[in-house]
Amino acid sequence: MNSVIKSDALSNLTNVAHGFFTRHGGTSTGIYAGRNCGLGSDDLRAHVIENRGRTADDLNVPRNQLVTVHQIHSATVITATEPWTPDNAPKGDALVTAKPGLGLGILTADCTPILFADPVAGVIGAAHAGWKGAISGVLEATVDAMTSIGARREQIVSCIGPTISQTNYEVGPEFEKKFTDQETTSTTFFIPSARDGHFQFDLPGFVANRLTALGLSRIENTNLCTYVDPSRFFSFRRTTHAGEPDYGRQISAIALQSA
Repeated sequence: MNSVIKSDALSNLTNVAHGFFTRHGGTSTGIYAGRNCGLGSDDLRAHVIENRGRTADDLNVPRNQLVTVHQIHSATVITATEPWTPDNAPKGDALVTAKPGLGLGILTADCTPILFADPVAGVIGAAHAGWKGAISGVLEATVDAMTSIGARREQIVSCIGPTISQTNYEVGPEFEKKFTDQETTSTTFFIPSARDGHFQFDLPGFVANRLTALGLSRIENTNLCTYVDPSRFFSFRRTTHAGEPDYGRQISAIALQSA
């Protein structure tokens, strides 16, 4: 089975390696079977470290050069200039860098991973956008951080990775109100669900809309749902509905190629 999903837009860039990695090609077992890269799970740490190492191998970067952050559903962006260990990972929900050979990784299990690259300036980014991060501005903050180290918005290519689809993301009225209170046009991302007073939320659509407003060169969407494909993706919501005790996380990663 294929362990990675590629973006056409990012694959066309000669100086960028990337991948939206599935759960295939890993060492974990049981409910974490495959490539669980989430150190926040209760999986065996040795398995998770090896799975992350295999991801670095696939990106063609040294294993200690693939970095992730301690994700907190925020709009905080970390500018990476040197690698850190998983135990010393800074808190945040996005990373940017202009350093070749340094891999940036984001972990998800229904939230939206977005990879960014300005191939001309040699600047890349990766963002984790759950609903909290998306509404609080993590996408805008990521692009701002990229431009602060040399990128130009009109040169940035981006891709939205596998995330939970509207069909499988039911929310309550208080959730919908958080969005419409901030911006009335957010109603377009909600449709009524089968339960009275509840809605189906289009998280990837909301993310795409925010990206469009940023004036990027290209925005691509893999259009893959994590909830409906247990063979390839971990899903927090699917795990919850199944009554399982824990869940794994897939990784989406990007790196500038070393000269």
